[in-house]
Amino acid sequence: MDLSIKKADHLNPLPDESCLAFGTLFTDHMLNMDYNQKKGWHNLRIEPYQPIVMDPATMVLHYGQAIFEGLKAFRSGTDEIVLFRPQENFARLNRSARRMCIPEIDEEQALCALKELLRIESRWVPSTAGTSLYIRPTIIATDPYLGLGVSNTYRFFIILCPVGAYYKEGFDPVRIWVTEKYVRAVPGGVGEVKTAGNYAASLYAGSDAKANGYTQVLWLDGVERKYIEEVGAMNIFFVIDGEIVTPKLSGSILPGITRDSVIQLARKWDVPVAERRISIDEVVSAHESGKLGEVFGSGTAAVISPVGEIRYKEKSMSIAGGKVGPWAHRFFDALTDIQYGRKPGPDGWVVPLG
Repeated sequence: MDLSIKKADHLNPLPDESCLAFGTLFTDHMLNMDYNQKKGWHNLRIEPYQPIVMDPATMVLHYGQAIFEGLKAFRSGTDEIVLFRPQENFARLNRSARRMCIPEIDEEQALCALKELLRIESRWVPSTAGTSLYIRPTIIATDPYLGLGVSNTYRFFIILCPVGAYYKEGFDPVRIWVTEKYVRAVPGGVGEVKTAGNYAASLYAGSDAKANGYTQVLWLDGVERKYIEEVGAMNIFFVIDGEIVTPKLSGSILPGITRDSVIQLARKWDVPVAERRISIDEVVSAHESGKLGEVFGSGTAAVISPVGEIRYKEKSMSIAGGKVGPWAHRFFDALTDIQYGRKPGPDGWVVPLG
């Protein structure tokens, strides 16, 4: 691997781990790589964290040709730094790249370079319970051109930030708001892609939910406004009459890596789990009949987030008495035990720096 390294002259002081927020503080170094049609991906480098200088006409600013990923590094009880299923993140980044007309990266090279970045920034990986180092790989279009089209140049970069809990509630149940007025994605669109525009499209409804005292929006499908898709920052699971149900991937739902991990664990435990269409009316009916045992979300940032209340139209549904349900507890404990090295996971899930 042809990787150049330029270390920062000055290292920033480490934060108080008891006060870590999410996404507000960044480490001393970053990874960068450039692309053009003549050289392909080239100039892979680690250098001091710094602004990216752009022409005002840079295409990503106007047409949104940008993709990203989110994963974490954890410090185990033996002080080893490990990654959780990073191969899946780089594979998904390339799936996003194909859909957004961005040249694919070498996944193995990217993972090796990330490991080297983490070795340099190892002091930033926190050790307090519940903390981790969040990793944000990103690719953006960099041509200075105002015509609508595919860029000829790109920048791949990775930045790191030490984080605590994603939601201010921590592992306490969150309240979610079902929106009927707005949609996040439609079949044939880019809902399954981790691209910047998807998140911009979710902001207005998210603000509406927060103004009404709710943490996140629960999206319905963009055609019938009937079938459940996902929450703003996570996939969603329902426990109905003893079965764990999650919306099937339809092309408008992000294929979450934590989602897949939950499904794999459930099957390993011989727990009934189904990926299928599930309507909001089914959820309401299950709640009314007492068959809705619990609801929880899954995602890299929060791992597992129990849901204590769902608001749909004028109906407010309390879930599991507003408390954390047993399945949310079990999946959260199982996943974090694997991530922090307390218990072994399936082969290949935990990747040490080596």
